[in-house]
Amino acid sequence: MEPSAPSALAHWESFYVIAGSSAAALTGLMFVVITLIADSKRPPTLKEINGFATPAVVHFSAVLLVSAVLSAPWADVRLAAYVLGLSAIAGIVYMIIVLRRLLQPTEYQKSLEDWIWHVVLPFLAYSTLLVAHMAFRHDHDWALYAIGGVALLLLFIGIHNAWDSVTYMIVSKRRDS
Repeated sequence: MEPSAPSALAHWESFYVIAGSSAAALTGLMFVVITLIADSKRPPTLKEINGFATPAVVHFSAVLLVSAVLSAPWADVRLAAYVLGLSAIAGIVYMIIVLRRLLQPTEYQKSLEDWIWHVVLPFLAYSTLLVAHMAFRHDHDWALYAIGGVALLLLFIGIHNAWDSVTYMIVSKRRDS
């Protein structure tokens, strides 16, 4: 890889500090929220948590990982690209697991919005990361923008899905009271 890649990564340092810090803070907040909801009269089932809340934590963790990988002082940035590629594959495999979980019947009737935010957009993000890692390995400048876009998309997906999960759990708790 050309020597320009490490200097190009230096330009992204502030972006990844912000994205990674946000993802880490939001992950911590998810732990707090789940703990508080667990004390409710009707705590969520493991199916609900695994299908809706856990993926938000995974997406936040993916943003944190991408941020850490692209902020690390790599001697050869191709190694960073390989880590991103493995992360993308892990994300795609995890989305297949989430899809299987969401296809299982539950009390909750999933809407089109659920399928878009919980399956389609994350799958698109991890697939884009896979393509971007290949371009990053070959020192294509657009790859850094694609990877940054994936980090933001996963952060926004996580925020949306966390909010969606928490509001659903609170509303269903009130209905049951």
